[in-house]
Amino acid sequence: MNEQIFVTTSTSLEGYRVTKQLGLVRGITVRSRSILGNLAGGFMTIFGGKSAIYTQLCEQTREDALQLMIKHGRDLGANAIINMRYDANEVMSGLTEVLAYGTAVVVEKES
Repeated sequence: MNEQIFVTTSTSLEGYRVTKQLGLVRGITVRSRSILGNLAGGFMTIFGGKSAIYTQLCEQTREDALQLMIKHGRDLGANAIINMRYDANEVMSGLTEVLAYGTAVVVEKES
């Protein structure tokens, strides 16, 4: 199913009205960097500046969590997710979980 699903951090979707609330949806993923990636990232912290290695890891992890949340919403029959948020926690040293969550809803275009 490749239908568009709207995702917003707002509590509403401009131009649409919520016709059905389906409940909480979430996507969670846990990631770690390889030992070589950690070494390279560690060297980058010595010199300062932007850490491309960790930026890429964080971005990919957030995207994975987002896509899992969208799949959860689609499985419930949603065509939109409102009030979307991210949360991240360190599970253990070098291992981080990222959670994407929101409220799955069905919306219709306002006339």
